[in-house]
Amino acid sequence: MSKHPFLSTDFLVNWSALSPDQARLDIRLAITQAQSAIEVICQLKHADASYENSFAALEEAPMPLMRAWQRLNHLRSVSDTPELRELINELMPEVVTFSSMLTLNPRLYALLESAAAADWVAELSPVKQRFITETLEDFRESGAELNDEQKTRYTEISMRLAELSQSFGERVLDATNAWEYVTSNEAELIGLPDSAKAAALQDARSKGLGSDEAPQWRFSLQQPSLVPVLTYAEDASLRERVWRAFGSRGTAGFDTSALVHEILELRQQKAALLGYACYSDYALSRRMAGSGARALGFIDDMHDKLEDAFRKEQEDIRIFAQQETGESIELMQPWSISFWSERYRKALYDFDGELLRPYFPMKSVLDGMFALYSDLFGFNITQREVCYREEANSPMPEGAVEVWHPDVLFYDLHDSDTGEHMGSFYADWYPRETKRAGAWMDCLACGLPPMGDSPRKPHLGLMCGNMSKPLGDQPAQLTHSEVETVFHEFGHLIHQLLSEVEVRSLSGTNVAWDFVELPSQIHENWCWEPEALQRFALHWESNEPLPEDLMERMLAARKCGAASFAMRQLSFAKIDLELHAHTESYLNRNLEEIDREVLASYRIPLSDKAPSMLRAFSHIFDGGYESGYYSYKWAEMLEADAFSRFAKEGIFNPTTGRDFRRCILSAGNSRPAAELYRNFMQRDPDPEALLKRSL
Repeated sequence: MSKHPFLSTDFLVNWSALSPDQARLDIRLAITQAQSAIEVICQLKHADASYENSFAALEEAPMPLMRAWQRLNHLRSVSDTPELRELINELMPEVVTFSSMLTLNPRLYALLESAAAADWVAELSPVKQRFITETLEDFRESGAELNDEQKTRYTEISMRLAELSQSFGERVLDATNAWEYVTSNEAELIGLPDSAKAAALQDARSKGLGSDEAPQWRFSLQQPSLVPVLTYAEDASLRERVWRAFGSRGTAGFDTSALVHEILELRQQKAALLGYACYSDYALSRRMAGSGARALGFIDDMHDKLEDAFRKEQEDIRIFAQQETGESIELMQPWSISFWSERYRKALYDFDGELLRPYFPMKSVLDGMFALYSDLFGFNITQREVCYREEANSPMPEGAVEVWHPDVLFYDLHDSDTGEHMGSFYADWYPRETKRAGAWMDCLACGLPPMGDSPRKPHLGLMCGNMSKPLGDQPAQLTHSEVETVFHEFGHLIHQLLSEVEVRSLSGTNVAWDFVELPSQIHENWCWEPEALQRFALHWESNEPLPEDLMERMLAARKCGAASFAMRQLSFAKIDLELHAHTESYLNRNLEEIDREVLASYRIPLSDKAPSMLRAFSHIFDGGYESGYYSYKWAEMLEADAFSRFAKEGIFNPTTGRDFRRCILSAGNSRPAAELYRNFMQRDPDPEALLKRSL
């Protein structure tokens, strides 16, 4: 067993050895080692610099620290504890200081600039040349050309922003976990699907609430609990209770408003230091959009093209609710929109999404998805035995893989043609109070293709989510939306695991932010294709495929509410870009006022107004998506266009699939994103593709 498990380069992670005390020791050791490695580079004579002892050495120097820091933050994401929070807050200034000092080091930057101008650069592979160019751009965007006073301020800003983002995420998680509603009145649950009632009953029992004789039901702000209430509960007071609780995250004892304003102000200061007019221009300078103005123009244009359809959808729902209730409804109640939208969809298409659940047991979804993409992209996936242990010295079954929680699964991925081990991954699908919300993919170890005498080094990744849990002796049964999320995260995962880039920093998902969602979002298309559904939509008891008539109704209902869903996504992108493109117009103003001003045309008037969504907008204040939420729609435009090739040539056509693997999945950031896209489609993207599919 390694004496420094956070730094261990062993392929599999010894999770039980990753204690807070060990993290404190290992991360400080890694900082010291990285500083020494950087000093060796700085002491080089410029004439003696080579690719290996300059740029390659620079890439390698901080990797042990990055590995340790990532593992610690991953544990915080999946098993949050007060001790972990305290430790991260203690170590964060030291980690941020090192990161800032790396790019602000004048001797290092001078050495790199000199090396980049050397004759030997022309003899390097195009990928290594691109890495040199990208590295110098990274340094410039991180303050390398600032004067000493500006560098000091840049470091202060970076450190404070890290602290603020950490605090924001903690408050949102704490607010989410602080709320619960427990009832013993079964009449309140009328309309809820059996699956939602069973989950609420099981949740209550897990908290020691209720009994067989006197059952109780517990509801939380976790998505699998929240969504069914807002969508199906006939009791409007229950819907209102849940809606108000969800909207109030980031208020009262968990208020985030001061954090929001300070984060925005510091980001603007950071951009100004680096010579940018606004933070959006800084963040987007090397992305496909190129500038905040272009990204805003893209969102505004989508909004204008969708607004009429959006307002018609919402008006149709209002009229339907009015007809069904026999009451005059001038303004819809916000806690009733999802409820009446679902009723309206059911009336139009005789379709109830809950009928799909039995056909989407988690195991069938995963097995079917793996088989589907294995044929298409050329790989095989094998599940491994896992073992969770609380003590590092506890025995492990021979051949088992250690995991961080009993729910976690583990798989190996091999190339189906060569048999090579391309990578492995963990999967953690179910919610816990100590686990952050949402779904995500991450890379724990970036591999390398075979080079010279060096064999392939496989990748190690993970997928996490907060899906519907198993109930009693029944397996987890997913909604169709959750199935889409599983496919989405798997798209991110294979973007990493299939990477064949010779430079780790340009590998896998290390691409332009508005391109990174293309490989994930395109995979959601297979969740709607009848041929694909027949492969994985299998009843958990009978193993019978999804009935054809139910599939047809599901497909017919697909566009019902599409404009409203798209407008919701556009509203997130709009307010993100507005805040970061025109920061000074919004600083120190009431968040609710900002929210309503910016998004007036993205919403319909409602009977009640919730606190601003900004108070819990973790994507942009704790998730790295600042000035980047538009990328979901940007990439959706790309994937809608790219999928047209699959639709034309066959959704299981292995030639098309291998082309997508070669041009996109395996190429990482080896070439500019626009060039990678053209390599696959043999043309630039059609900006109308998304609208053609959605309307």
